[in-house]
Amino acid sequence: MVVHHLNCISSCPLGGKLMDGRSHEILGRGKLCCHCLLIETADALVLVDTGFGLEDVRHPRERLSTFFLALLSPDFREEMTAVRQIERRGFDPRDVRHIVLTHLDFDHAGGLDDFPHATVHMLQRERDDAVAQRSWLDRQRFRPQQWHHREQWRVYPGSGGEAWYGFDCVRDLQGLPPEILMVPLPGHTHGHAGIAVRTRERWLLQAGDAYFYRREMDPQDPWCTPGLRFYQTLMEQDRARRLANQQRLRQLRAAHGGEVAVMCAHDPVEFERAAGRPIDTPLARSDRGFR
Repeated sequence: MVVHHLNCISSCPLGGKLMDGRSHEILGRGKLCCHCLLIETADALVLVDTGFGLEDVRHPRERLSTFFLALLSPDFREEMTAVRQIERRGFDPRDVRHIVLTHLDFDHAGGLDDFPHATVHMLQRERDDAVAQRSWLDRQRFRPQQWHHREQWRVYPGSGGEAWYGFDCVRDLQGLPPEILMVPLPGHTHGHAGIAVRTRERWLLQAGDAYFYRREMDPQDPWCTPGLRFYQTLMEQDRARRLANQQRLRQLRAAHGGEVAVMCAHDPVEFERAAGRPIDTPLARSDRGFR
C-alpha cells in the first residue's frame, strides 16, 4: 500500500502562538492542519478522515456553526479539499471506495458529501452520539448538514476486538484490507478511534484528536500549548479516558517507536515531517507517497 498525507484545510484559531506553538504573536491567529491520509490499496483508494469539503468552502454558514467559524476561522481554499487534492494527484475521486473516520466532528467529516459512493466506517458509539444531538456542544460539533449519504455508513462495536500493541482494535473492516485497523481511543468523543495502517516499513497510527500537540507524546515531560490544552478540555466528552489514552499512546511510542509512527490530526509540525511539504501546499501529481 502507498500512503499520502493530506492537509484538508487549516484552521486558524484565536490565540496565535498559544495555540500552535510556532506563530510569532499571541494576539493574531495560529494555524493548525487537518491531517488526513489517502491510501492506495490494490483495488481502491481509502481516505482516513476527510477534513472540510467543497460545500463547506462554498457555503460555510449553512453547514458549520457560527461558534466554531468564529473560533477557528478555517482557511477555506478549494484546492486543499481532499477531492481536489486527489484530482491534482491524477486519481479519479470515484475510486475512493472507503472512508475510515476517527470521529464525526465537522472538521474531520466535512468532505463526506464529496464521495457519495464511498462506504464510511466508524465506531457505533460515534454514530449514535452524533445522530442523537443531545447537547448544545454536540449540535455545534456534529453537523448533519454534512451527512447526506448515511445509507453508506458501516458501524462497529468499540470493544471485544483483537489486541494490537496492547490496544483493542477492530479488524476485518468490511471491504478493507487487513492492513487497516480501527483502534478505539475514546475521550475526545465517546466513539473516537485511531486508524492504524500497515506500510512496508512500519505501522502508521493516525490518532485523530486523541492529542493535539506533538510534545504531549513526550514520555518524560508531556506538554501542550495553553490554547490547545483549553480547547481539548472544552471538547472532551470523557476526560479520564482521554488522559488515560494519551498516556497509553506515550507508552506505545516509547516502547515501539521504531515499529509504530504515531501522529495526530492537527499538529502542523508532525504533518510537515510526515508529508515532506508545508501544510499550505496541496498534494502534487509527482508525490510518490510512502510505502
